[in-house]
Amino acid sequence: MSNRYDALIIGGGHNGLVCAFYLAKAGMKVRVLERRDVVGGAAVTEEFHPGFRNSTASYTVSLLRPKVIADMKLHDYGYRVIERTISNFFPFPDTYLKLGGGPGRTEAEFARFSKKDAESYPRYDAALEKVANVLRDISLQTPPNVGGGIAALKSAATQGWPIAKLDIATQRDLLDIFTKSARDFLDGWFEDDHVKSAFGFDAVVGNFAGVSTPGSAYVLLHHVFGEVNGKLGAWGHSVGGMGAITQAMAKACVDAGVEISLEAPVSRVLVNNGKAAGVKLEGGEELYAPIVAANVGPAMLYRQMVDASDLDEDFRRRMKNYKTGSGTFRMNVALSELPDFKVLPGKQLAEHHTAGIIIAPGMDYMDQAFIDAQQFGWSKKPIVEIKIPSTVDDSLAPPGQHVASLFCQQFAPQLPDGRSWDDCREEVADLIIDTVNDHAPNFKASVIARQIHSPLDLERKFGLIGGDIFHGTMGLDQLWAARPVLGNGDYRSPIKGLYMCGSGTHPGGGVTGAPGHNAAHEIIRDRSLLWKLLHRA
Repeated sequence: MSNRYDALIIGGGHNGLVCAFYLAKAGMKVRVLERRDVVGGAAVTEEFHPGFRNSTASYTVSLLRPKVIADMKLHDYGYRVIERTISNFFPFPDTYLKLGGGPGRTEAEFARFSKKDAESYPRYDAALEKVANVLRDISLQTPPNVGGGIAALKSAATQGWPIAKLDIATQRDLLDIFTKSARDFLDGWFEDDHVKSAFGFDAVVGNFAGVSTPGSAYVLLHHVFGEVNGKLGAWGHSVGGMGAITQAMAKACVDAGVEISLEAPVSRVLVNNGKAAGVKLEGGEELYAPIVAANVGPAMLYRQMVDASDLDEDFRRRMKNYKTGSGTFRMNVALSELPDFKVLPGKQLAEHHTAGIIIAPGMDYMDQAFIDAQQFGWSKKPIVEIKIPSTVDDSLAPPGQHVASLFCQQFAPQLPDGRSWDDCREEVADLIIDTVNDHAPNFKASVIARQIHSPLDLERKFGLIGGDIFHGTMGLDQLWAARPVLGNGDYRSPIKGLYMCGSGTHPGGGVTGAPGHNAAHEIIRDRSLLWKLLHRA
């Protein structure tokens, strides 16, 4: 391989692959540098026990932008998503609730708890969909660069115009979502705690916060702006696991001319006279390119890969204080049988086994989980989402057996009293298994093997600083033009030629492909402008 390229991509996660694809299609010589021995970043499928494969970190699909799927022709490379029959199943101590499953079903479920809430739901759903449409529209647009003069003002006006055209009720909903807690927002729509819990859970997914934390309503919205197979708001399973998506992306990249290097960890971004010049690998090899796009998070990029002397004091200070930590503890388990829930008995495959199974029985339960995590490092009664993909994809487990993802919330990125997650991970994993077992008493005995990813494991294995699955918290101070920081929300770093293309940029976390898409288009625009200037000279 050569040591000179038009562009180098740090990190072969899905956004890095998307960025590389668009740059290669624009005629650039591109090389992706992936630290691990498999491409895909946190969206990978791995065998964690003989015969049992699962999506190791990222585990479900909805947010991947249709334009990216179409442009990369992912269906030609095996991309296939199976929609959930119902979206979620919530076991409570003495009852249950199912969400989704077609017109009228959710309303009928809500009516068992509150007729008023059943009547409110269609209006709530319509209101959220109007706001979600705003997100969809701006997700593939570059935020205005604050301080960027007339061009930035024009961009801000263009992106703000759809909001200005919304009716006043929707503008009020938008303001509520961006400023209120999930509890306050949902209290304005519903009266029953079961119903509010069904939506409140989304506000704490990947968000180290409680449902009463101001601003948590936005995270609720972030999880509903996706789509599967053209159905808005739907979620599904990628056949072959999430790794099938990134493997399809890698094939599209290779066919476009991209070089992909595995076990090629980058230690340093090379900078010459304030401009990116390439990268240095941990093995000592130096690669050169006038364009470097980082798919790692801002915390890793600016604290570990860029020399402090290449950044001004204010930017260094803000990156030092850049907030990370999604409160996530991630497990994969091999199962001998399906869970048998006390409130909905049966080990034979049923629709609730194919759904997202959410153990978050109550708004107070979710708030207390966050309080516990702040005080003790983890919640005494954690929030757990169980997904059993082998119920719809039998390629993942031996016949008659299953794999399950346990996506668990409210675990502090750093433990108090100087403790390490290495000392506590097994204890916490036992607690999580016991929590599920409280609702499905056969669960603990059915666990054949387990794979544990504490916040520290997520950082070491996937480069997610603080175990943050979103590359940075998604509060108002780290969104849109302020992601990762005002003045650099347009995918450009303070160093000319160094770009950001990961989830630490707009529109944020999840397997969307949007940051990679948007960053690539900014890189292509800058390169085209430079070419024109050089040829005019």
